[in-house]
Amino acid sequence: MLSLTTRSLVFILMTFIFPGLVLAQNSVKKQRTIITTDGEVDDIDSFTRLLLYSNEFNIVGLVYSSSQWHYKGDGKGTLFTSEMENTAKRYGQRKDLRWPGTSWMQKHIEDYRKIYPNLIKHAKGYPTPDYLKGIVKIGNIDFEGEMSANTEGSDFIKKILLDDNPDPVYLQIWGGTNTVARALKSIEEDYKSKPEWDSIYRKVSQKAVIYAILDQDATYLKYIAPNWPQLRILYNADQFWSFAYPWPKVVPIELQPYLKGKWFAENIKFNHGPLLENYYLYGDGTKLEGDPEHTHGDSTEASKNGFGKYDFIGEGDSPAFFYLIDVGLRSLEDGSYGGWGGRMIQSKTNPSRWEDGNTVTDYNPYTHKNDAAYPQTRWIDVIQNDFAARADWCVKSYNNANHPPNVKLLSQSYLSVKPGKIILLSGQASDPDSDKLTYHWWRYEEVGSYKNKVAILNAASPKANMTIPGDIKKGDTIHIILEVKDSGKPSLTRYQRMIIRGK
Repeated sequence: MLSLTTRSLVFILMTFIFPGLVLAQNSVKKQRTIITTDGEVDDIDSFTRLLLYSNEFNIVGLVYSSSQWHYKGDGKGTLFTSEMENTAKRYGQRKDLRWPGTSWMQKHIEDYRKIYPNLIKHAKGYPTPDYLKGIVKIGNIDFEGEMSANTEGSDFIKKILLDDNPDPVYLQIWGGTNTVARALKSIEEDYKSKPEWDSIYRKVSQKAVIYAILDQDATYLKYIAPNWPQLRILYNADQFWSFAYPWPKVVPIELQPYLKGKWFAENIKFNHGPLLENYYLYGDGTKLEGDPEHTHGDSTEASKNGFGKYDFIGEGDSPAFFYLIDVGLRSLEDGSYGGWGGRMIQSKTNPSRWEDGNTVTDYNPYTHKNDAAYPQTRWIDVIQNDFAARADWCVKSYNNANHPPNVKLLSQSYLSVKPGKIILLSGQASDPDSDKLTYHWWRYEEVGSYKNKVAILNAASPKANMTIPGDIKKGDTIHIILEVKDSGKPSLTRYQRMIIRGK
């Protein structure tokens, strides 16, 4: 057995060779996260799904915020014009805008309360309904981008960013960044003139990780970016569209059945308990209070826009928490690895910022083109099947529902090898429901620095092999995925990733 000193030296060496290893060691821990939301209809649907996955991460805050699309107003009749060009043109001066209120999260948590006793039969770690209600806070909601005053929500975020727990806090931005910006501004105001400012600045910059879906107000660009440049940002501006309103234009026809009314009626909306009965779909006859533009539930309006009854409206913000679900793809180690929450690359101008865009594409086998949305779209079938299984957990016994397989590598997860060497790819899996398992080894071609072809032999077996290409250069990387599906209904998928580096 290695001594503690020897093991420490090995670990330090490995973290130098593979910078993501430190995060890998923590990936088994549940990630701390705070959700900020403006309450748009797709946010509410994202929140519904989030509750079914709330055992997968440590939710430490649920905060109402505003955006360019939704704000409460100050109650004094003050007129406001958006800083964002498209909404300024669309709405002009407003006293308030499409505000859904500050009680809808609590109502959904009460529906969660009714299914909670069944959920905990299927998995450990679901937070209690009382705990979730206790972390609901009201942030900066008066106007888009409002960050001039401390609020219950901003103070709550501030307290968590300053606590003694050094683990990352993933700040999910489903609306605007203004409440998070106010929390950061308050920290700056309290400490910038004090001797401990440098240490506080480093602490917060190292702890906070923002996952933003678009810029829905100007507070990131105007305040956070210039004042907190070392704070880590995951910015999703393209890939989320496959789960958002224009999904029919983004998702290949072959994958669209997973977003159609027949699928949602059978797997989600009906006979799956009170929480999912309130999941919003096209033509379902519902009307969201406070938002006159929520006409999706009107069947005539839905048909006019090309949607059928119970078709998916959207969950444009769900990739922010998909990113935190540990399915074995290890995307938390490095945003460029890709996974259920999309794939991003490091900004050339800000090393703390990871972003998608037209240069971050995966090959779409349905269109035979490189596609800026496909790093997210490629997972739609497995993500939706996983959602359907969670829906079953709301109402079915353990023996009558499906649960994901457990997958592990027997090969090293990091491997440095010389050109021409034949290596064994070995893994194993078990299934809690004793389902038959299907193995598939594949290379994530868009990830890794080696760009030529690689052949995997016996790719449908737990043990496969491959020959390291003769032209691989020292430091070149190849990412190999072990994908395991079970035969249950719905079929569930989990993974392991092996990273090969030339030496």
